[in-house]
Amino acid sequence: MSDPIKHECGVALVRLRKPLKYYREKYGTELYGLKKLQLLMNKQLNRGQDGSGLAVIKLDPQLGHRYIARERAKGSGAVSTLFDRIYKKYANLDPEKVQDTKWLKRNYAYAGELLLGHLRYATHGKNSIENIHPFLRQNNWMSRNLVLAGNYNVTNVQEMYQQLIDLGQHPKEISDNVTMLEKIGHFLDEENARLYHNCKEQGMDSLEIADFIKKNLDLQIVLKNAFKSVDGGYNMVGLIGDGNAFVMRDPNGIRPNYYWANDEILVVASERPAIQTAFNLQMEDIKEVTPGSALIIDREGNFEEKEILPQLDRTSCSFERIYFSRGSDGKIHEERKRLGRKISREILKRLDYDIRSTVFSYIPNTAATSYYGLIDGIYKYLDKWKREQLLKLGANPSPEAIDKLLSVKIRREKLLVKDAKIRTFIAQDAGRNDLVGNGYDVTYGVVKPTDTLVVVDDSIVRGTTLKKSILRILDRLGPKKIIVASSAPIIKYPDCYGIDMSRMNEFISFQAVKSLLEKNDESSFLNTVYEACKAELEKPVSQMENKVKMLYDRFTDAEIESEIALLVTPNDMNAEVEIVYQTIAGLHSSCPNHTGDWYFSGNYPTPGGNQVVNRSFVYYMEGSNKRAY
Repeated sequence: MSDPIKHECGVALVRLRKPLKYYREKYGTELYGLKKLQLLMNKQLNRGQDGSGLAVIKLDPQLGHRYIARERAKGSGAVSTLFDRIYKKYANLDPEKVQDTKWLKRNYAYAGELLLGHLRYATHGKNSIENIHPFLRQNNWMSRNLVLAGNYNVTNVQEMYQQLIDLGQHPKEISDNVTMLEKIGHFLDEENARLYHNCKEQGMDSLEIADFIKKNLDLQIVLKNAFKSVDGGYNMVGLIGDGNAFVMRDPNGIRPNYYWANDEILVVASERPAIQTAFNLQMEDIKEVTPGSALIIDREGNFEEKEILPQLDRTSCSFERIYFSRGSDGKIHEERKRLGRKISREILKRLDYDIRSTVFSYIPNTAATSYYGLIDGIYKYLDKWKREQLLKLGANPSPEAIDKLLSVKIRREKLLVKDAKIRTFIAQDAGRNDLVGNGYDVTYGVVKPTDTLVVVDDSIVRGTTLKKSILRILDRLGPKKIIVASSAPIIKYPDCYGIDMSRMNEFISFQAVKSLLEKNDESSFLNTVYEACKAELEKPVSQMENKVKMLYDRFTDAEIESEIALLVTPNDMNAEVEIVYQTIAGLHSSCPNHTGDWYFSGNYPTPGGNQVVNRSFVYYMEGSNKRAY
C-alpha cells in the first residue's frame, strides 16, 4: 500500500500438552514451547512492530513459587529485545542445575506449559509499556488471575465502562483493554465465588475448594456473561492462573484466528502461514475458531469449541486479504491475484486496448501479487486478440506476418524501487510529508514519451505518498499518462474493528467529495449530513443508520475517481494521471469468504459501527480530532 495504514495486532498461543521433561527428552530442551512461540511471533511481525509482550503460566507450581511471568518491550525490534532478555536470564542460570527439569521449572520464570505472545501496532493509544499486551489482573487465588491479549477494538467502550461503574468497580481508565480485562475478571470472580459457596455448603475445606475450582471452572459461563454486550471485532486470548485458557472470536468473524493441535501441543495464531511454517503443516490441517465461539482449553490440555454468542452473518475483514495478512497464505495469494485480474478489463478500456504503448508495474512490494493477476488478465485478452488476428490472415499466412503478431508482448517492468527503510506511516503527521519523497527511486531507460504507465497499488487511503512522492518520481520517466490501479475499492468510511482509519478528513475520497461539493456550489450539504448524523446519535445504538452514506451517494464512483486523480496530481506534473479502483462486486467475487466491506460500502456488521461513522463525521464538522470509538 503506497499509503500504509496500521493495524492491531497479532497473537500467538502455545499450550504444551505433555510435561516439560517430555520435550527435553524428545527435542533436547524444556524451552521447546518458548522457541515455537518466538517463531510464531517472528512470522507475524507484519501485524505489529511497535511493541510486543509475552506471558507464561506454569502448571502445578509449588506453594510460594512464582507461576506467572510476563515480559514486554517496545520499539521496532521489540520481539528480538524480548527474547534476548529472556534467553539472557536463562544463560545466567547454573549450567549444571538447568539439566534438572524440576529445578529449571522452579527457578526459570519462562519454563512453563502455557505461553502467550502478542505483537502490537500503536494506533490511537500511547506506545508505552503500560499499553503493550498481555495485560494482567492479579489475585492470590490462582483461578482468579487473568492474563489477556488480543487483536480487537471494542466500539461501545463508554457503555461497558458505565456497566463496570454500575457493578461498583472503579476502573483506572476508559479503554477497551482495561474494560475487557475488568469485565472478564468480574465474571471470573463471580464464577469462583459460585463454586466456592457450593463447595463450602458441601463441607469442603479451603484447600479442597481451591483444587475443586481449578478442575471445574466453567469458562463458558464466564465468557457468556462477559461478552453478551460487547460490540466490536475481536480475537481475544485469555489465560487463567490455574492453567485454564480461552480464545474468543467475535460473532461476525471479523478478526482472523487459526489453531492446530496434536498430542504434544496446541497452537493458536492470527495467521495460518505462521502455524504452517512453525510446524511444517498443510493448509487443510489448520482450523478456524467458529465466529461467536470460544476455544476453551482446560488445565489438562483438553480443548473444545463452545458457543458463547450466536453466530451472525460472517463479515470477515476483507482488508486482511487485500493487505494485512501475509501473502504466503495460499488462499490469500490466489485471492490477491483474482483482485488484479478483476481490474484488467477496466484497465484495457482506459488504454483503448493499446498494449504496445503501455508499461505495467506496481508500487509497494505487497501489491506484486495483484499485479501478477492483472498481467494474467491482460494475457488472456492478448491471447484472444492474437488468435483472432491469426484467423484473419487466412489459410496461408506468411512467416513474417505471424512473427509480427507474436512479437506483441506485455511490457512488464519493476519501475519503482523502495530503497530507503523509512517507515512514513509511523512518523507523526507533521514530519511525514518530508519523509515520503525520499524512499523511492525508478528504473530509467524503459519508458518512451508515447507510453502509458499502469502501476498497481493495494489501496489508496490518503493519497499523500502518491502526491508527495510516487507520481513525481514516475513522472521523471517522461510517460504521457500514468494510471494508478487500486486492487481495493474506494475507502470511504472509518473502521472501528482494528484498523487505524477513524478520521474522515484523512481519506482522499472524502477530500474528493468535499471538492466536488464545492465545485457544484453545494458545500452546505455537509451541514445537512452533519445534522442528520447528530440526530442519529440521539437514538439508541441499535436503531442508528449510517448517515454519512448521504454524502457519497451524491456522486458516482467514477466522479469520485476523477476528482481523486486531480487531487493527487502535483501541480508540476507533466504526465496525465488517472485513478482506477476495484469495484465492490469485484472484491466479493475475489474474496468470497471475507465479505467485510464496511470501509468501502458503509455497511457495518455491528450496531456500534453506525454509531462510530456518524460520530466520526460530527467530530470532523466540529473540528475535533478525538477518536470516534
